[in-house]
Amino acid sequence: MLKKVLIANRGEIAVRIINACREMSIPTVAVFSTVDRTALHVQMADDAFCIGDPPPLESYLNIDKNIQVAKDSGADAIHPGYGFLAENADFSARCEKEGIIFIGPNSKALRLVGDKVASRKTMTEAKIPIIPGMMKSGRDVRGFKDAAEKFGYPVMIIASAGGGGKGMRVIGSAGELEKVIQAGMREAKSAFADESVSLEKYIEEPRHVEFQVLADNSGNVVHLCERECSIQRRHQKIVEETPSRALDENLRAKMGEVARKVIKVSGYNNAGTVEFLLDKNKNFYFLEVNARLQVEHPITELVTGVDLVKQQIRIASGEKLSFTQDDIGQRGHAIECRIYAEDPENNFFPSSGKVLFMKEPSGPGVRHDCGIYSGCEVSVYYDPILSKVITWGETREDARKRMILALSNYTILGIKTSIDFLASVMEHPEFVAGNTQTSFIQKNMSDWMERKKEKRFTNQALIAAAISSQTDTPSRKPVRGKEEMPSPWLTVGKWNLGSS
Repeated sequence: MLKKVLIANRGEIAVRIINACREMSIPTVAVFSTVDRTALHVQMADDAFCIGDPPPLESYLNIDKNIQVAKDSGADAIHPGYGFLAENADFSARCEKEGIIFIGPNSKALRLVGDKVASRKTMTEAKIPIIPGMMKSGRDVRGFKDAAEKFGYPVMIIASAGGGGKGMRVIGSAGELEKVIQAGMREAKSAFADESVSLEKYIEEPRHVEFQVLADNSGNVVHLCERECSIQRRHQKIVEETPSRALDENLRAKMGEVARKVIKVSGYNNAGTVEFLLDKNKNFYFLEVNARLQVEHPITELVTGVDLVKQQIRIASGEKLSFTQDDIGQRGHAIECRIYAEDPENNFFPSSGKVLFMKEPSGPGVRHDCGIYSGCEVSVYYDPILSKVITWGETREDARKRMILALSNYTILGIKTSIDFLASVMEHPEFVAGNTQTSFIQKNMSDWMERKKEKRFTNQALIAAAISSQTDTPSRKPVRGKEEMPSPWLTVGKWNLGSS
């Protein structure tokens, strides 16, 4: 087993990893930028080291500094979480060179699947169904123009070195292509220190369905069923659930076996996610491999009973999987809502500042993965995700109602959040019906502000009416010349004067 783990990340995922390590009695090391000095993950870790100024390239994306802290602290392993260096093959290779265990895929597999273009070539050779797209990434706009004309608009550009919607853009016409590509490249460089992007055909009205996979170092591969991640805003997932309403047992088995095949032909190890797009005719296409722990991993944990972070650590320690594909099953239904520091009433503009007060959601079937606390500062430098609310129920409707209740009991003061918006998603008739294509937000939530204002006006009217009814003074027959209030001694029930 590992002796000490450095978490090369921050926020709620760093806290999640620290908690898993605590349960396994493994000491942890946190790294932080100067703006994160009082962050929750820093307070929770056994050791903590500052690695630079707030810009990610000077701190969390700095490979040399992360490696040096691992050596200085005596950490024999590094967990990259998600984002930042999690899918950076150079980081994985550097860990291998320095004799540090990388809790993730080996550098060769990571270089293959982490590069969206290279992985497409491999999947084509393995006869995995893929979306038509470029077989190489680049920076030459002319090459993108030629590819777009070949596939036909709309097309999509994707960051070659990462995911999470960073660098991803849909292009509807030739006139906007160059401008959009340049914007995508800038975002990709900022997020992953690599500006290369590729282009593929954009499939309209699909569902986004992914399969969680675990692979040990002895060639054993299992999938832990699917997650539906179709509800997205600007190509960023905001709601996930499992099982998917779009899959039956036959389709689930077929997609799951393809996911396992993708991992095997890639020589992949540790935890990963094979992502597909599912069209309205139930045809599915390989999208990419997310070579890391996913933000939405908790819903898989709740329905399968498998702790994915602990499995990552065990695999990195050289252990074989203790279960086979036949042992994996799903029980109940789970939903996750990502809580972002952004203002839904102002075009989801990022929100930063001090969290004046936080009341966490709780209750049966409610899990809260969180990276903030009352009094902490939310920075402008990093991804705005604050926490994740996850609910489980015997049925989808049970999980949905629990989510609505959990969100209604979740309070964050001092900054704007997406809590109210997510509650509205949960209550929308199309979500209730399970109609969750990737266009859900555009089709069903574009009038959210108007509906919110109307609801607010109605509530204000009801409050005013209630106040008015309480302040009316109808004529009553006076008792001894005035309205008498009952004595408090007569309203507390039985009482006596006890001796002390």
